[in-house]
Amino acid sequence: MRRFALPLLPALLAFSAPAMAQDVEAWTPTDTALRANAAGITLPQTIAGLSLSKSGELSNGGKGVDNYAQYLSEDGAIQATLYVYMPSYADAALAAYMTDKAVMERFGTKTRRTAYAGAAAGGRQGTAIRAVYDDAADGALTTGAAFVHAGRWMVKLRVTGPSERRKEVLAGLDGMLAALRFDDPQSLHAAAPAEFAPCPVTDGADARLTSAAPVTETATLSVPHDGAGRLCVRGAVETAEGHYDMLQQAGVQGGAILVPVDDAGTLLAVDPAGKGGYRLSIHSVGQTDLYGLYDKIPSPRQIAAILEGKDPQTAQAGAIADHAANGTVTLRTASAKAR
Repeated sequence: MRRFALPLLPALLAFSAPAMAQDVEAWTPTDTALRANAAGITLPQTIAGLSLSKSGELSNGGKGVDNYAQYLSEDGAIQATLYVYMPSYADAALAAYMTDKAVMERFGTKTRRTAYAGAAAGGRQGTAIRAVYDDAADGALTTGAAFVHAGRWMVKLRVTGPSERRKEVLAGLDGMLAALRFDDPQSLHAAAPAEFAPCPVTDGADARLTSAAPVTETATLSVPHDGAGRLCVRGAVETAEGHYDMLQQAGVQGGAILVPVDDAGTLLAVDPAGKGGYRLSIHSVGQTDLYGLYDKIPSPRQIAAILEGKDPQTAQAGAIADHAANGTVTLRTASAKAR
């Protein structure tokens, strides 16, 4: 099985270099604004004391599905990033949940979450999740984040600066949220932070792989998106790289489970298949890796082995669904090269 980059994204102040390929033009600048072309999302080039510094692609170079734009204050002390990306499983609540974990792990025990609630994006109430963290990095920083799910796309805003300039940091976060413009406002999903409840008791026994052939028919994972329903933690997955939660819809026995791996949209999913059993898939930006069928939901031990590439049953993905920026999905065998 392909090894995954399990570590969470680096510090909020670190920015990846843009990709070199230009098969798809990710951004179009005008005199006053910057537009993410495929997503139909626009933000001014200057807002709330922050000005556009650079833009490009984080990964999948030339595909236009994983894009960023960096903004800076005049002195460079306050940094903001707009991410517009297309994970094959988009969920604002999960993005906020994993970013919350990343912030807390990265910036230490003194970090305080002082805001974590629904908010407005582009003037539409209840379509964003907004989070604020104070006393990060031993009291040196304030950082804020916001999350929006629009159609196939996720929008993430992150703003960080010195604690003594907290008002400017929050002004940047709120100004960018308010200034976002969407070609199709109806594509905005209602969003709220994830809520958790007790999970059904599970036996914890390993599952058996009943078919190595990938299940390729389209299916919608039966887990509420964007905080629409309560979740529960079914189990803890421990790997050499970190700790991950097995999430399931609260009160549903035998439903789909999700294991978010990072705050960039990577997650493992196991959901009931129409022909019986449970199919395994791994979702990331612009791609879904499709695996075979299990007779039941794999145990936390098995999922850890799958993520680490050590599960002898799973081997490699049998098929891969490539998601293009225009919405086209192309299915290919795992051994074939992406077009």
